[in-house]
Amino acid sequence: MKAAVIQEPGGPDRLGVEQVPEPEFTGDEVVLKVYSAGLNHLDTWVRKDGGGLKLPKPRIPGSDAAGVVIAAGPNVTGVAVGDEVFLDPGVSCGSCKYCNRGEQNECVSFEIVGLTRQGTFAEEVAVPARNVLPKPSYMSFAEAGAFALEWRMLMARAQFKPGQVVLIHGIGDEIALGALQLAKLAGAEVIVTSSSGEKLDRAGQIGADHTINYEAVDDVGQCVRDVTSGAGVDIVIDTLGAATWPIDLSAVHPGGKVVRCGAKPGAEAGVNPRMLYWNQLTIMGAKMGSDEDCHRMMEAVTTAEVRPVIDSVMPLENVRDAMDKMEAGEQFGKIVLEVFK
Repeated sequence: MKAAVIQEPGGPDRLGVEQVPEPEFTGDEVVLKVYSAGLNHLDTWVRKDGGGLKLPKPRIPGSDAAGVVIAAGPNVTGVAVGDEVFLDPGVSCGSCKYCNRGEQNECVSFEIVGLTRQGTFAEEVAVPARNVLPKPSYMSFAEAGAFALEWRMLMARAQFKPGQVVLIHGIGDEIALGALQLAKLAGAEVIVTSSSGEKLDRAGQIGADHTINYEAVDDVGQCVRDVTSGAGVDIVIDTLGAATWPIDLSAVHPGGKVVRCGAKPGAEAGVNPRMLYWNQLTIMGAKMGSDEDCHRMMEAVTTAEVRPVIDSVMPLENVRDAMDKMEAGEQFGKIVLEVFK
């Protein structure tokens, strides 16, 4: 079968599409014929061996996928050959104390497809049966699989309440846009930032209430304060890195919450502990979602027939171009590799 393979760490040129063996699968796994695979910044991190993980090579990246089940192990129930599904890439053991209390993303042996397991930029991928969910009938394969991390950040971690004000950085990124869509669906007032006027205009069309071009102002935090009549925001959703950290802390009101995933560019940032306790701030990370998060998210977006924003769909053979576009920050929405039509 064809797959995009990393032979050694480096730039997009280290990725090549080549023939690899079909995946083997266990009695509790299914094999997914991949129709579409979405790009994530995790894929770049894996390609570069971020964090010094020294992942074994060759390696197939990719965490998102949607397709059709073409094989199932003898122990599999609830999923059948021919089912159209999408992938929840967070793999847990299902039996530790964290899994037993519904916190699968805190599992002691937690894995991510495309990181510690071979990924989805391939014609086929083997995954645990419990990690596939039915594809919503109104969504295309390219659209399926969005919103899980966004739901985790906004609903499970920040415990959003209708009417709250949410700040989202870097609008144009798939996670930022998904958070905007979910926040508006739930009844939020939303402020978004970007250096692109075009992206801000498009975000306004999707529902953003206020937009801030961070290259056109001296103090983004003060702009947020001005927009909120001095109050600040209830929640900050931040997918970026150290550069936005001071803004987060100046923009959130006392008792507010900052939720972060990812760390680009830069992974280190300082904080004055007095600011934390005096303003009673809650700062938290988010990593994938639990089973309950995924099911609640699916119920909400399916009921409202919410569709993710798709930037572009490229053939698997154009994986380098797709990576280049993502790393340059040129996208507005999800970049998807089309593996099968």
